[in-house]
This record gives sequence, structure tokens and C-alpha cells, in this order.
Amino acid sequence: MLDLLLTLLVAFVLVFGFVKPVVADSRYVGSGSMIPTLKVGHGTLQKDRVLINKLAYDFGEPQRGDIALFESVEGGEDDLIKRVIAVEGDTVEIRHGILYVNGKRRAEPYLKRRPKDRRSFGPETVPGDHIFVMGDNRALSYDSRYFGPVPEDNLIGEAVLRYWPVNRVGLI
Repeated sequence: MLDLLLTLLVAFVLVFGFVKPVVADSRYVGSGSMIPTLKVGHGTLQKDRVLINKLAYDFGEPQRGDIALFESVEGGEDDLIKRVIAVEGDTVEIRHGILYVNGKRRAEPYLKRRPKDRRSFGPETVPGDHIFVMGDNRALSYDSRYFGPVPEDNLIGEAVLRYWPVNRVGLI
């Protein structure tokens, strides 16, 4: 019995003392800015929950297309989750709702359909050690078009797996 208690204690310490703060974390999606990729329902049980790889950017660079969790650049308490659209040195431009990176139109299959937001933006070049992020629900996303590029120091990790609700489990 003492062995079982000791094993449970060690497991508890490992999970909450090392894994959660250093390796991986769980988050629920609190806004509709990433619809249709990540959905928000009414009530905690209906919101998409994702697993965050907190080591992703310790051992690699952010890539276009990643879904990144980051600290607000405006000092807000809530962390934000958005898609990486451009990285250091890229030039971002949106013409009538169509995304161009480095002058080339970008395919965005995750949008599922042409965005309703037909506004234009840029061109803007992403500074060193920054990324440019946007929500997949462009018309309702508060993102780098408004608050500017995100310093890489603000990155927490990459969303890699949706594990709730059960009918939407899968890699993202």
C-alpha cells in the first residue's frame, strides 16, 4: 500500500510539477476567432480543448500555418491562440480579403471558404524575432492586423491536438 501511495505521489509531482509547466498544457478555446478550425460552444463541455506542446518553440522556429498560443502583446491576462501567417522577414498583405505573403497568394485550405472579410491590409514586413498571426475567422479576429506582430518571446507553445469534444478529436 505504501508503494502505491509513493508511486501516485511521484506521478502527481511529475505531472503537475514538470509536465504541465514545462512540456504540455491543456487549454480551451475561449473565442470564435479560430472558427472553423477551433470551435466555441456554450458551456465548458462544448468548447474545443487543445493540447499545447510547450517545447515546440524551444527546439524549433515557428512555421507558417502553426496554431500558436501566446501571451497578449497588449498585456492582457488571457493568452491568445491564432494561426501563424508570416515569420521574420516575410511581407504580409491582404487585398480584398485575399492573403499574400512575399507577394504570392497563399492557399488557405483551413478557411473552408472565402472569408467574408474583404478588407485590405499592408503590406507590412515582419520584424526580426516576431511572427504575424491571424485568426481563421478573419471577420471576427482581433489579431496582428490590429495589435501588430507578436514577439517570439511571447510564444507559449503550439496547439497540436484537439482532444475534446470526443467527436472532434484529432490533430490540428
